[in-house]
Amino acid sequence: MSKKIILACEKCGSRNYKTVESKDNSVRFELKKYCPNCRLHTIHRQT
Repeated sequence: MSKKIILACEKCGSRNYKTVESKDNSVRFELKKYCPNCRLHTIHRQT
C-alpha cells in the first residue's frame, strides 16, 4: 500500500510536487527538483 506525500522546497518552503511512497519507509523523502518560485534546482523534502 502506498501513501501520498507532498514535497516542499527547502529554501522558500513552497509546496510544489506530489508523489507516492511505500508506507514502510520511515526516512524523510528528499529529491532535487526545480522550484518555479526560486527559479533554481533545490532539495525538496517530504512534509
